[in-house]
Amino acid sequence: MSESSPNVPRVRRPPFKTAFDPHTQPWVSPTHAFSSVPPQHLTPQAIRAVLSSKIQRRLDIPDESAKRYPGREGTPIEAAVLVPLVMRPEGLTILLTQRTAHLNDHAGQISFPGGRIESSDQNAVAAALRETEEETGLLREFVEVLGELPRYLTSSGFAITPITALVDPGFSLSPDTFEVAEVFEVPLAFLTDPQHFRLHHATLTDGTTRQYYSAPWNQYFIWGATAAMLLGLCQILSEAAALEAAT
Repeated sequence: MSESSPNVPRVRRPPFKTAFDPHTQPWVSPTHAFSSVPPQHLTPQAIRAVLSSKIQRRLDIPDESAKRYPGREGTPIEAAVLVPLVMRPEGLTILLTQRTAHLNDHAGQISFPGGRIESSDQNAVAAALRETEEETGLLREFVEVLGELPRYLTSSGFAITPITALVDPGFSLSPDTFEVAEVFEVPLAFLTDPQHFRLHHATLTDGTTRQYYSAPWNQYFIWGATAAMLLGLCQILSEAAALEAAT
């Protein structure tokens, strides 16, 4: 989630930090009613056919907003992220960022590029494209917007609209070092196999339990809202592939 640089002040909510180390919490291999997406359904043409619409149905992922962090209650802040599917010759990848450690929101976490929807943005798509360009330097001329995934509410008080897009691989990046520690890509084939996701259970200080997903890949620990939205994408693509196979 994008934040202002030191030269552009903004009234902020209190910073938050998770009350547990997400890397060390117990986890199980979850069971899902959907399976991994076959390779023939991970081409740009197949992805375009499934995602070129506004998808609004409920997905089999946890609702983070059921327990909000202190100071993050009330009306959630509207935000938009880009889910950039890069069309590499060896197969589609998803471009992700690692946030810098000093930010108020989701410091150090893996995320999609994106941030708050500002009053100057025409809609969620405009916000996602603007924020992606500001954070990573990815120019919109390389981006083919497809559609929207279901809105996702976070425990940190954001209502996120994920915007899916295919990305021409001819781009170059110039990340904003205030917000972005690293930009990297993960094979879509890895993230569309539900067996690569873990379901964690963390006990909070008040004795309640929080559930969240993670999808570790190489040295990167993808967890929380990003992992949940990726699992939702996996479900959508898997169910579309199953429906096509059945007809």
